[in-house]
Amino acid sequence: MTIATALRQGEQLLAEGGVAAPRLTAEVLLAHAMGCGRAYFYGHPEQELTQIQWLHFGRYLHERLRGKPSQYITCRQEFYGRPFRVTQAVMIPRPETEHLVETAIRLGRRAATVVDAGCGSGAIAVTLQLELRTRVLATDISAEALAVASENARRLAAAIDFLRCDLVSAVADASVDLLVSNPPYVPLTEKDALQREVRDWEPPVALFGGPEGLDFYRRLAAEGARILRPGGWLMVEMGIRQLQPIREMLGTDWTEVRVSDDLAGLPRVLAARLPGR
Repeated sequence: MTIATALRQGEQLLAEGGVAAPRLTAEVLLAHAMGCGRAYFYGHPEQELTQIQWLHFGRYLHERLRGKPSQYITCRQEFYGRPFRVTQAVMIPRPETEHLVETAIRLGRRAATVVDAGCGSGAIAVTLQLELRTRVLATDISAEALAVASENARRLAAAIDFLRCDLVSAVADASVDLLVSNPPYVPLTEKDALQREVRDWEPPVALFGGPEGLDFYRRLAAEGARILRPGGWLMVEMGIRQLQPIREMLGTDWTEVRVSDDLAGLPRVLAARLPGR
C-alpha cells in the first residue's frame, strides 16, 4: 500500500461517510500514523507504508467515521501559532477564541496579574503568559483538564500557576488586573442540534451554560467585581444572541464596555472595565 493509494482510499471512505474535508482529514490522519508532516506526501507518493503504519491509519479512519474529531485522534490543535495537546478532557480550542486573546493582549499590556477562568487545555493562559510576559493564574474545576493544561505550559515554557476550583472561587479579592474566560455558553436547549463531533465527544462541563447559556456570565460578572482591582478588565468570549443579555447583566457596575466581532462579523468578545482609576 503506497502513500498515494492510502490517501485515495482514505479520502473515499471519509467522503462516503459524510466527513467534511475528506482529503485534508485523510492527510492529517496518515501523517499522524506515519509520524511525519503532510508535506512529506507530495515528494514520496510511491513510498510503501509499513504494516504498523497501515494498521494505525485504518484505526484512525474508523475513529473519525464514528464521529471522533481529528484533534482527539492526533491529540493536537494549533492555537495562536503554537501546538497544543488536547484530549477528551478538554474542549478543542477554536480559531474564534484567538479574538479573545487579541483583545486581552491589546487591553492588558499593563496587567500585573491575569486569570484565565476555566482554562481547559490552557491555550488562552499559555498564550497570554508568553505574549504578555506577566503573572498568569489558570483555574479549572476538572483535574483532568488541569493536567493537560499543565503539560502544555511545561512543553511551551510558560510560567503559570494552576488552581483547581470552581471558576475563580480560590482567587483572592482585589488581586487581579485582567480576568479572561471562554466559559461554557451553549444553551442546553440546543444540545440536540449540535454537530455529533461536539455533542458526543467534547466534555459537557466545558460546553453547556444552563438553559440559555448565560449561567457562567452571571457568575463571572459578580466574581469579576470581587477579584479585580479598581480599573481591571473582564473579558469573555460569547455565543450568538448573547451580547444583549450580557450587557444587561453587567448593568451600571462596569464601564468602557467594548465589543469585538469575529471574521464572520458576529459579536464574539466583550470587554468591560471595573471603575476605580
